[in-house]
Parts: sequence; C-alpha cells; structure tokens
Amino acid sequence: MNKARRILFAACAAILGTALLGPAAAQAFPDKPVKMLVGTAPGGGTDFVARLVAQELSKLWGQPVVVENRTGASGTIAGGELKNAKPDGYTLWISPQTAVAVAPQLLAKTPYDSLKDFTPITVIASSPLVLVAHPSFPASNFKEYIDYVKKNPGSISFASGGVGSSPHMTQELLNKELGLKMIHVPYRGEAPAIADVLGGQVPVLFANIPSGMPYVNSGKLKALVTTGATRSPEAKDVPTMIESGVVNVQTATWNALYAPAGMPPELAQKIYADVAKVLKQGAARDRLLASGNEPVLDTPEQFKAFLAEEYKRWGDVIKAGNLRAE
Repeated sequence: MNKARRILFAACAAILGTALLGPAAAQAFPDKPVKMLVGTAPGGGTDFVARLVAQELSKLWGQPVVVENRTGASGTIAGGELKNAKPDGYTLWISPQTAVAVAPQLLAKTPYDSLKDFTPITVIASSPLVLVAHPSFPASNFKEYIDYVKKNPGSISFASGGVGSSPHMTQELLNKELGLKMIHVPYRGEAPAIADVLGGQVPVLFANIPSGMPYVNSGKLKALVTTGATRSPEAKDVPTMIESGVVNVQTATWNALYAPAGMPPELAQKIYADVAKVLKQGAARDRLLASGNEPVLDTPEQFKAFLAEEYKRWGDVIKAGNLRAE
C-alpha cells in the first residue's frame, strides 16, 4: 500500500471509528458527576426547576448532578460559562428565556450568541402569567384594562421584576400589538414589585401565577387575565387573553435545558430522553404542576425551532419599544 492510500485508509478508519463511538459514548454517559448551571439565585422558580431535574437525574443516572448558581448580568454569566465548556454533557445549563431570547438583544454586550453557541436540549416547563391589579384600579377585566390604558396614554405605570423579565416583556408585547403607551417601573425582583402593587404605589403588573394568585385568592389583588393558551389550573376562574379577544399574545416564563454547541446528536437525544422520562409522570411531574409549571419536554429539534421563533419575537418587541438595559 503506497503512502497516499495509507493516509486515506487511516482517515476513513478514524471517521468510521468516531461514528461508531458516538452512540456507544452516549449510552455510557454519565460516568462522573454532572454540573448544572443556573443563572438565577437559589430559591427562585428557575432554581426550583433545576434542583428538581438534578435530583431526578441523579437517581436515574447513579451519578451526582450538582446545581451551581452563577448569578448576575441577567443570567448571562452562567451562559458564558456554558459556552466555554466541553460539549460532553458534563456541564449543562437551565435558564429562563430571559437570558437566551431577551438579554442578548437587550444588553449592550453578552458573552454568547444564543442561536450558535448552545445545543438546545428541551423546554422543561412553562408557567403563564397573570395580570394583577390593586383593588382600587378602575378596570375589573382585561377589556376594561385595555380601554382604560388607551384613554390615559403614557400616564399608567406597570411594575415588573426587572428590565427584560417575562412580566416586563409581556406588557411590552401588548404595547406593541395594541398600540398602548405605559410607564415601566422595574424592581430588583418580583417580590418588591408585587409589594408595591399591594401598597398601591404602582397599579398593575404581570406576575408569575405562583407569586400572584395567593394575593388574588386572599382578596388583596384582583386578577384581570392570564397569558396561557388555556386557563391555568392555579387560576381556573381567570380568563385567558384568547378568551378576552386578544388571540395573538400568549406568553409564559419557560425554563429550558442547554448544552454547549457541538454536542453529538446522540448524546443530546439521550439527555433529552432521560429528562422526559423522569418528569413526564410520577411525583416529579406532580411537583412541577403544584409549583404552577406545566411540563413541555419538546425534542431537541422542536426546541431549536421554537428558540429561533422566540428570539425573533422578542427581538421585534425590543426594537419596537426601543428598549435598552445597562
């Protein structure tokens, strides 16, 4: 065999060997602890989802799945760490859409390209929002809310847990679609935002259902509408926007699982299948539902397409509102 043929044969053997090793390597995963990054603080909704997933995967895999909180910069610090990790499955990231579909288009600089630097694994769960108002607010339903805001352009304020948060972006989406003009009052987290609505300092906000509905049920706030495709089990008496006549605005806080770009498809599929296995039934699913989250668990291919759609949708809202964050 001449030198050229030897080189060609060796190259073909290497390619074939890699192809054969791909599925085998995926089946062997994991054989050591897995790190799961979270860009939000302990105790929040995303942290709850991450710790539930980590707990269940640890049982299934027989290896520790350790949650590590990397807070700051709207969750993008954790995303930057994931970008620089090896795509071997031993570093994963659970994040709400704000750090992936919103922050990179809202902040002056982020350490990653959301559509190029990650392997989307699955959307784990989503939780719709509820528009809540102080009892003194004139509107008692969503139609009255829209009419009141339109009659008072630029004079009605709304609270949120921060610039780029799901509550903020939901109202900005409404502003874009319905031609509303409102004053945004951002807070450092949802709790102080709700506190000021309770106190009457700000009249309304879109709240995550687990955070807002206890105050509605106690009569301290009133609920005007929810943002899901169907009524939430946690807010059965509150109509959706679709029921209220606004069919093109559906939003939710959704948390998803990502790996670094370049992960072998077989490994991405295995991780997705294992997450779906532990969350689609039993006590883990019940805990998700009890927290106000609806399991989604779409495939990596479905999630990739959905992420591109969400990135464009929120990019359009950011441009329309000329939104910026420091």
